Amino acid sequence: MLREVVLEIRRGEVLGLIGQSGSGKSTLAMAILGLLDRKSARCEGIIEFDGLNLLTLRERELRSLRGRKIALVLQSPLSSLNPALKIRTQLKEAWRAHAAGSSSDGEAPIRSALESVSLPSNEEFLRKYPSQMSVGQAQRVLIAMAVMHRPALLIADEATSALDVITQSEILALFRQLNRASGMAILYISHDLASVAGICDRIVILHQGQIVETGTTEQVLTSPRHEYTQRLMAAMPKMAERIAAGKAAAV
Repeated sequence: MLREVVLEIRRGEVLGLIGQSGSGKSTLAMAILGLLDRKSARCEGIIEFDGLNLLTLRERELRSLRGRKIALVLQSPLSSLNPALKIRTQLKEAWRAHAAGSSSDGEAPIRSALESVSLPSNEEFLRKYPSQMSVGQAQRVLIAMAVMHRPALLIADEATSALDVITQSEILALFRQLNRASGMAILYISHDLASVAGICDRIVILHQGQIVETGTTEQVLTSPRHEYTQRLMAAMPKMAERIAAGKAAAV
């Protein structure tokens, strides 16, 4: 259960949301997207986005924002994609959800989205099924779907946790590249401090449903104030050393 959560995501920044399993990270993401079951979950307060309070919008209004203004990338790409549909079909469905025009009108934006995530846009690739791709390629397809309509905010919920270390690094670099190229804000949700340290401008620490610390990546990871954050950093003693070394090298 989330309690008294105050969170700000600035335009064009990458904000890391850190917390252990059960701390409420995914619940917060679902609340922003309006995907919580309103019969079993109660949301109070304000979720302000683009001048709107998302908590006051009807489902039809929220649906028009999801995928167009606010996009989501989940942690398991192969289970998020439809195994029975070719990649082209799934990309076209993502395009049609928020665009008008004939099927041929979607070809250019689809190819552009694939190229933006360093995937081939040729016929051979578009005819593939999810099972014919690597997990890393499947995750890039999901990201291509998410950025196709150039959203203002991308929520990446444990988006690299199902990947091997090398692919994780590639996806993190891709997120940063997309952020810098388009000015898209990213809410990067993870329990992995190493990945957050490499991509985020600021960090929010969530513990038992409450935000216990917020600050720049360097400040939170090298000079944590809250006892819980201090325990997290004590479990990774070399993290602060790497951050300090990186800062010294930059100078």
